[in-house]
Amino acid sequence: MAVNRLHMNTAPTFATQDNLKFFRTLNSRVNNYFKENNISKTGNWKIHLKTIILFTVFLVPYFVILKFEMPFYVQLLLNILMGVGMAGIGMNVMHDGNHGAYSSKGWVNKIMGGTIYVLAGNVYNWQVQHNVLHHTYTNIHGHDEDLEAGRIIRFTPEAEWYGYHRFQHLYSFLLYGLLTFNWAITTDFKQMINYTGRNLSYGQPQSPAKLWTILIITKIIYAFIWIVTPIIAGVLWWKVLIGFFVMHYTAGIILSVIFQLAHVVDETENPVPGENGEMENTWAIHQLYTTANFAPKNKIMNWFTGGLNHQIEHHLYPHISHIHYNKIAEFVKQTAKECNLPYHEFKTTRSAIVSHYKHLKALGQKPQFA
Repeated sequence: MAVNRLHMNTAPTFATQDNLKFFRTLNSRVNNYFKENNISKTGNWKIHLKTIILFTVFLVPYFVILKFEMPFYVQLLLNILMGVGMAGIGMNVMHDGNHGAYSSKGWVNKIMGGTIYVLAGNVYNWQVQHNVLHHTYTNIHGHDEDLEAGRIIRFTPEAEWYGYHRFQHLYSFLLYGLLTFNWAITTDFKQMINYTGRNLSYGQPQSPAKLWTILIITKIIYAFIWIVTPIIAGVLWWKVLIGFFVMHYTAGIILSVIFQLAHVVDETENPVPGENGEMENTWAIHQLYTTANFAPKNKIMNWFTGGLNHQIEHHLYPHISHIHYNKIAEFVKQTAKECNLPYHEFKTTRSAIVSHYKHLKALGQKPQFA
Protein backbone atom coordinates (compact mmCIF):
# COMPACT_ATOMS: atom_id res chain seq x y z
CA MET A 1 0.00 0.00 0.00
CA ALA A 2 1.35 3.41 -0.91
CA VAL A 3 1.99 5.73 2.01
CA ASN A 4 1.88 9.53 1.87
CA ARG A 5 5.49 10.42 2.68
CA LEU A 6 4.44 13.87 3.86
CA HIS A 7 2.73 12.18 6.80
CA MET A 8 5.93 10.33 7.56
CA ASN A 9 8.14 13.42 7.57
CA THR A 10 5.80 15.92 9.23
CA ALA A 11 5.24 15.59 12.96
CA PRO A 12 1.47 15.34 13.54
CA THR A 13 -0.20 18.19 15.39
CA PHE A 14 -3.28 17.58 17.52
CA ALA A 15 -6.41 19.71 17.66
CA THR A 16 -6.33 22.26 20.48
CA GLN A 17 -10.06 22.94 20.77
CA ASP A 18 -11.95 20.47 22.96
CA ASN A 19 -15.60 21.48 22.73
CA LEU A 20 -16.54 18.50 24.88
CA LYS A 21 -14.23 19.65 27.68
CA PHE A 22 -13.31 15.99 28.17
CA PHE A 23 -9.79 16.37 29.50
CA ARG A 24 -10.56 19.47 31.57
CA THR A 25 -13.42 17.68 33.32
CA LEU A 26 -11.40 14.51 33.78
CA ASN A 27 -8.38 16.35 35.19
CA SER A 28 -10.60 18.11 37.70
CA ARG A 29 -12.02 14.81 38.94
CA VAL A 30 -8.66 13.05 39.10
CA ASN A 31 -6.90 15.93 40.85
CA ASN A 32 -9.73 16.33 43.35
CA TYR A 33 -9.52 12.63 44.20
CA PHE A 34 -5.84 12.86 45.14
CA LYS A 35 -6.28 16.17 46.93
CA GLU A 36 -9.35 15.21 48.95
CA ASN A 37 -7.84 11.90 50.02
CA ASN A 38 -4.38 13.38 50.60
CA ILE A 39 -2.79 10.71 48.38
CA SER A 40 0.47 11.03 46.45
CA LYS A 41 0.21 10.38 42.71
CA THR A 42 3.43 8.37 42.82
CA GLY A 43 4.07 4.90 44.27
CA ASN A 44 3.81 3.75 47.87
CA TRP A 45 4.59 0.63 49.90
CA LYS A 46 2.66 -1.53 47.43
CA ILE A 47 5.11 -0.85 44.61
CA HIS A 48 8.08 -1.14 46.98
CA LEU A 49 6.96 -4.61 48.08
CA LYS A 50 6.29 -5.58 44.49
CA THR A 51 9.81 -4.48 43.52
CA ILE A 52 11.32 -6.79 46.16
CA ILE A 53 9.18 -9.73 45.04
CA LEU A 54 9.93 -9.29 41.34
CA PHE A 55 13.67 -8.91 41.84
CA THR A 56 13.59 -12.04 43.99
CA VAL A 57 11.89 -13.96 41.18
CA PHE A 58 14.43 -12.58 38.71
CA LEU A 59 17.69 -12.94 40.63
CA VAL A 60 17.34 -15.88 43.01
CA PRO A 61 17.16 -18.44 40.15
CA TYR A 62 20.29 -16.83 38.64
CA PHE A 63 22.30 -17.37 41.82
CA VAL A 64 20.92 -20.90 42.19
CA ILE A 65 22.16 -21.71 38.67
CA LEU A 66 25.60 -20.30 39.53
CA LYS A 67 25.84 -22.17 42.83
CA PHE A 68 24.35 -25.63 42.23
CA GLU A 69 24.69 -28.35 39.62
CA MET A 70 21.33 -29.47 38.25
CA PRO A 71 19.72 -31.26 35.31
CA PHE A 72 19.46 -29.06 32.24
CA TYR A 73 15.65 -29.09 32.27
CA VAL A 74 15.70 -27.69 35.82
CA GLN A 75 17.99 -24.90 34.68
CA LEU A 76 15.61 -24.10 31.82
CA LEU A 77 12.68 -23.93 34.23
CA LEU A 78 14.67 -21.47 36.31
CA ASN A 79 15.47 -19.49 33.15
CA ILE A 80 11.75 -19.29 32.39
CA LEU A 81 11.12 -18.06 35.94
CA MET A 82 13.82 -15.42 35.42
CA GLY A 83 12.06 -14.32 32.25
CA VAL A 84 8.81 -13.88 34.16
CA GLY A 85 10.61 -11.79 36.77
CA MET A 86 12.38 -9.83 34.05
CA ALA A 87 9.08 -8.92 32.38
CA GLY A 88 7.56 -8.02 35.74
CA ILE A 89 10.42 -5.65 36.56
CA GLY A 90 10.08 -4.04 33.15
CA MET A 91 6.35 -3.42 33.48
CA ASN A 92 6.28 -2.37 37.12
CA VAL A 93 9.62 -0.96 38.25
CA MET A 94 11.44 0.26 35.15
CA HIS A 95 8.29 1.55 33.50
CA ASP A 96 7.08 3.64 36.45
CA GLY A 97 10.64 4.85 37.09
CA ASN A 98 11.21 6.13 33.57
CA HIS A 99 7.85 7.90 33.65
CA GLY A 100 8.77 9.63 36.92
CA ALA A 101 5.86 7.84 38.60
CA TYR A 102 7.63 5.38 40.91
CA SER A 103 8.54 7.97 43.54
CA SER A 104 8.22 11.66 44.32
CA LYS A 105 12.03 11.72 44.52
CA GLY A 106 13.79 12.17 41.21
CA TRP A 107 16.87 10.16 42.17
CA VAL A 108 14.70 7.16 43.10
CA ASN A 109 12.96 7.33 39.72
CA LYS A 110 16.34 7.47 38.02
CA ILE A 111 17.55 4.34 39.81
CA MET A 112 14.35 2.43 39.14
CA GLY A 113 14.29 3.57 35.52
CA GLY A 114 17.91 2.43 35.27
CA THR A 115 16.87 -1.16 36.02
CA ILE A 116 16.37 -1.41 32.28
CA TYR A 117 20.14 -1.95 32.03
CA VAL A 118 19.85 -5.33 33.78
CA LEU A 119 17.01 -6.17 31.37
CA ALA A 120 19.27 -5.56 28.32
CA GLY A 121 17.81 -2.17 27.36
CA ASN A 122 18.95 1.45 27.39
CA VAL A 123 17.30 4.35 29.24
CA TYR A 124 17.79 6.95 26.50
CA ASN A 125 16.47 4.76 23.69
CA TRP A 126 13.52 3.56 25.72
CA GLN A 127 12.50 7.03 26.84
CA VAL A 128 12.61 8.40 23.30
CA GLN A 129 10.75 5.47 21.74
CA HIS A 130 8.20 5.05 24.51
CA ASN A 131 7.77 8.37 26.32
CA VAL A 132 8.19 10.62 23.30
CA LEU A 133 7.16 8.74 20.16
CA HIS A 134 4.65 6.19 21.44
CA HIS A 135 2.91 8.30 24.07
CA THR A 136 2.72 11.35 21.83
CA TYR A 137 1.85 9.76 18.47
CA THR A 138 -0.02 6.68 19.65
CA ASN A 139 -0.98 4.33 16.78
CA ILE A 140 0.00 6.83 14.08
CA HIS A 141 1.82 4.98 11.33
CA GLY A 142 5.32 6.28 10.67
CA HIS A 143 5.57 8.06 14.02
CA ASP A 144 4.73 5.50 16.71
CA GLU A 145 7.74 3.18 16.48
CA ASP A 146 6.08 0.61 18.72
CA LEU A 147 4.08 -0.34 15.62
CA GLU A 148 7.18 -1.07 13.56
CA ALA A 149 8.42 -4.64 13.14
CA GLY A 150 10.41 -4.24 9.95
CA ARG A 151 8.63 -5.86 7.03
CA ILE A 152 7.89 -9.12 8.78
CA ILE A 153 4.67 -8.06 10.58
CA ARG A 154 2.05 -5.62 9.29
CA PHE A 155 0.54 -3.77 12.25
CA THR A 156 -1.29 -0.94 10.43
CA PRO A 157 -3.35 -0.57 7.24
CA GLU A 158 -0.83 2.01 6.01
CA ALA A 159 2.14 -0.38 6.20
CA GLU A 160 3.31 -1.96 2.96
CA TRP A 161 1.79 -5.37 2.28
CA TYR A 162 3.72 -8.49 1.27
CA GLY A 163 2.37 -11.91 0.34
CA TYR A 164 3.71 -13.62 3.45
CA HIS A 165 1.60 -11.33 5.62
CA ARG A 166 -1.28 -13.73 4.88
CA PHE A 167 0.29 -15.98 7.49
CA GLN A 168 1.28 -13.35 10.06
CA HIS A 169 -1.51 -14.35 12.45
CA LEU A 170 0.22 -17.74 12.63
CA TYR A 171 3.88 -16.73 12.99
CA SER A 172 3.72 -13.36 14.79
CA PHE A 173 3.33 -14.80 18.27
CA LEU A 174 6.49 -16.86 17.74
CA LEU A 175 8.43 -13.72 16.80
CA TYR A 176 7.16 -11.72 19.77
CA GLY A 177 9.54 -13.60 22.03
CA LEU A 178 12.53 -11.99 20.32
CA LEU A 179 11.75 -8.49 21.65
CA THR A 180 14.22 -8.21 24.53
CA PHE A 181 16.73 -10.56 22.90
CA ASN A 182 16.93 -8.04 20.04
CA TRP A 183 17.36 -5.27 22.62
CA ALA A 184 20.45 -7.05 23.85
CA ILE A 185 22.17 -7.51 20.50
CA THR A 186 20.93 -5.10 17.80
CA THR A 187 17.97 -2.81 18.54
CA ASP A 188 19.71 -0.43 20.94
CA PHE A 189 22.53 0.25 18.50
CA LYS A 190 20.15 0.94 15.61
CA GLN A 191 18.00 3.22 17.75
CA MET A 192 21.01 5.11 19.08
CA ILE A 193 22.13 5.89 15.53
CA ASN A 194 18.60 6.92 14.57
CA TYR A 195 17.70 9.02 17.61
CA THR A 196 21.01 10.84 18.05
CA GLY A 197 21.03 11.55 14.32
CA ARG A 198 17.60 13.16 14.64
CA ASN A 199 18.57 15.00 17.85
CA LEU A 200 15.68 13.41 19.75
CA SER A 201 15.64 13.53 23.53
CA TYR A 202 13.43 13.17 26.58
CA GLY A 203 14.17 15.81 29.17
CA GLN A 204 17.59 17.43 29.18
CA PRO A 205 19.50 16.72 25.94
CA GLN A 206 22.78 14.80 26.28
CA SER A 207 25.78 14.66 24.00
CA PRO A 208 25.90 11.72 21.57
CA ALA A 209 29.40 10.86 22.85
CA LYS A 210 28.06 10.43 26.39
CA LEU A 211 25.07 8.41 25.20
CA TRP A 212 27.25 6.08 23.12
CA THR A 213 29.68 5.63 26.00
CA ILE A 214 26.89 4.66 28.37
CA LEU A 215 25.45 2.26 25.81
CA ILE A 216 28.72 0.45 25.13
CA ILE A 217 29.79 0.21 28.78
CA THR A 218 26.40 -1.08 29.95
CA LYS A 219 26.31 -3.67 27.16
CA ILE A 220 29.75 -4.95 28.18
CA ILE A 221 28.68 -5.17 31.83
CA TYR A 222 25.46 -6.89 30.82
CA ALA A 223 27.29 -9.53 28.78
CA PHE A 224 29.71 -10.12 31.65
CA ILE A 225 26.90 -10.65 34.17
CA TRP A 226 24.65 -12.91 32.11
CA ILE A 227 27.09 -14.71 29.79
CA VAL A 228 30.65 -14.60 31.14
CA THR A 229 29.96 -15.04 34.86
CA PRO A 230 27.93 -18.28 34.54
CA ILE A 231 30.64 -19.77 32.31
CA ILE A 232 33.32 -18.82 34.85
CA ALA A 233 31.13 -20.40 37.55
CA GLY A 234 31.28 -23.70 35.66
CA VAL A 235 28.06 -23.78 33.65
CA LEU A 236 28.69 -25.19 30.16
CA TRP A 237 28.76 -22.42 27.58
CA TRP A 238 26.00 -23.91 25.44
CA LYS A 239 23.75 -24.23 28.47
CA VAL A 240 24.43 -20.59 29.29
CA LEU A 241 23.55 -19.42 25.78
CA ILE A 242 20.39 -21.53 25.55
CA GLY A 243 19.31 -20.45 29.04
CA PHE A 244 19.98 -16.81 28.17
CA PHE A 245 17.79 -17.12 25.07
CA VAL A 246 15.00 -18.90 26.97
CA MET A 247 14.98 -16.17 29.63
CA HIS A 248 14.69 -13.45 27.00
CA TYR A 249 12.15 -15.34 24.93
CA THR A 250 9.89 -15.72 27.95
CA ALA A 251 10.12 -12.03 28.81
CA GLY A 252 9.69 -11.02 25.17
CA ILE A 253 6.49 -13.02 24.73
CA ILE A 254 4.95 -11.52 27.87
CA LEU A 255 5.91 -7.91 27.11
CA SER A 256 5.00 -8.03 23.42
CA VAL A 257 1.60 -9.61 23.87
CA ILE A 258 0.61 -7.19 26.64
CA PHE A 259 1.53 -4.25 24.42
CA GLN A 260 -0.34 -5.60 21.39
CA LEU A 261 -3.52 -6.11 23.41
CA ALA A 262 -3.54 -2.42 24.22
CA HIS A 263 -3.13 -1.01 20.72
CA VAL A 264 -3.27 -3.64 17.96
CA VAL A 265 -6.81 -4.99 18.22
CA ASP A 266 -9.96 -4.62 16.12
CA GLU A 267 -11.45 -2.00 18.42
CA THR A 268 -8.59 0.54 18.31
CA GLU A 269 -7.95 2.91 15.41
CA ASN A 270 -4.93 4.11 13.42
CA PRO A 271 -5.81 7.75 12.68
CA VAL A 272 -4.15 9.28 9.64
CA PRO A 273 -2.92 12.91 9.75
CA GLY A 274 -4.25 15.42 7.24
CA GLU A 275 -2.18 16.85 4.41
CA ASN A 276 -0.33 19.21 6.77
CA GLY A 277 0.00 16.69 9.58
CA GLU A 278 -3.06 17.86 11.49
CA MET A 279 -5.02 15.34 13.56
CA GLU A 280 -8.79 15.39 13.94
CA ASN A 281 -8.87 15.13 17.74
CA THR A 282 -7.07 16.57 20.72
CA TRP A 283 -4.25 14.46 22.14
CA ALA A 284 -6.33 13.18 25.08
CA ILE A 285 -9.32 12.17 22.94
CA HIS A 286 -6.90 10.58 20.46
CA GLN A 287 -5.78 8.25 23.26
CA LEU A 288 -9.33 6.97 23.71
CA TYR A 289 -9.63 6.01 20.06
CA THR A 290 -6.23 4.31 19.86
CA THR A 291 -5.98 2.46 23.17
CA ALA A 292 -7.75 -0.42 24.91
CA ASN A 293 -7.86 -1.96 28.39
CA PHE A 294 -8.15 -5.66 29.14
CA ALA A 295 -9.02 -7.78 32.18
CA PRO A 296 -9.51 -4.72 34.45
CA LYS A 297 -11.02 -6.80 37.26
CA ASN A 298 -8.38 -9.54 37.16
CA LYS A 299 -6.28 -9.06 40.30
CA ILE A 300 -3.38 -11.11 38.95
CA MET A 301 -3.17 -9.10 35.72
CA ASN A 302 -3.53 -5.82 37.63
CA TRP A 303 -0.64 -6.79 39.89
CA PHE A 304 1.73 -8.40 37.40
CA THR A 305 1.33 -6.08 34.38
CA GLY A 306 2.01 -2.93 36.36
CA GLY A 307 -1.41 -1.61 35.42
CA LEU A 308 -0.64 -1.89 31.71
CA ASN A 309 -3.95 -3.68 31.33
CA HIS A 310 -5.30 -0.21 32.24
CA GLN A 311 -3.53 1.24 29.22
CA ILE A 312 -6.09 4.02 28.69
CA GLU A 313 -5.44 5.44 32.14
CA HIS A 314 -1.70 5.03 31.68
CA HIS A 315 -1.72 6.97 28.40
CA LEU A 316 -3.76 9.79 29.85
CA TYR A 317 -1.73 9.93 33.08
CA PRO A 318 1.75 8.42 32.49
CA HIS A 319 3.20 10.37 35.44
CA ILE A 320 0.80 8.76 37.91
CA SER A 321 1.86 5.40 39.33
CA HIS A 322 0.00 2.34 38.08
CA ILE A 323 -1.13 1.47 41.62
CA HIS A 324 -3.80 4.19 41.23
CA TYR A 325 -5.18 3.15 37.82
CA ASN A 326 -8.07 1.09 39.16
CA LYS A 327 -9.53 4.17 40.82
CA ILE A 328 -8.69 6.57 37.99
CA ALA A 329 -10.45 4.22 35.55
CA GLU A 330 -13.77 5.04 37.22
CA PHE A 331 -13.34 8.73 36.40
CA VAL A 332 -12.14 8.11 32.84
CA LYS A 333 -15.00 5.75 32.03
CA GLN A 334 -17.58 8.12 33.52
CA THR A 335 -16.24 11.19 31.70
CA ALA A 336 -15.88 9.37 28.36
CA LYS A 337 -19.49 8.19 28.62
CA GLU A 338 -20.74 11.70 29.40
CA CYS A 339 -18.90 13.04 26.35
CA ASN A 340 -20.08 10.17 24.13
CA LEU A 341 -16.48 9.10 23.51
CA PRO A 342 -15.21 5.51 23.18
CA TYR A 343 -13.77 3.55 26.09
CA HIS A 344 -12.41 0.28 24.68
CA GLU A 345 -12.27 -2.47 27.26
CA PHE A 346 -12.02 -6.26 27.07
CA LYS A 347 -13.41 -8.04 30.09
CA THR A 348 -10.83 -10.83 29.87
CA THR A 349 -7.30 -11.34 28.60
CA ARG A 350 -8.53 -14.15 26.38
CA SER A 351 -11.02 -11.92 24.55
CA ALA A 352 -8.28 -9.34 23.94
CA ILE A 353 -5.93 -12.01 22.52
CA VAL A 354 -8.69 -13.24 20.21
CA SER A 355 -9.26 -9.68 18.97
CA HIS A 356 -5.53 -9.20 18.37
CA TYR A 357 -5.34 -12.50 16.47
CA LYS A 358 -8.29 -11.52 14.25
CA HIS A 359 -6.78 -8.07 13.68
CA LEU A 360 -3.46 -9.57 12.59
CA LYS A 361 -5.31 -11.88 10.23
CA ALA A 362 -7.30 -9.01 8.71
CA LEU A 363 -4.19 -6.86 8.25
CA GLY A 364 -2.51 -9.85 6.60
CA GLN A 365 -5.00 -9.94 3.73
CA LYS A 366 -4.08 -8.23 0.48
CA PRO A 367 -5.46 -4.65 0.51
CA GLN A 368 -8.37 -4.06 -1.84
CA PHE A 369 -8.35 -0.87 -3.89
CA ALA A 370 -11.49 0.79 -5.17
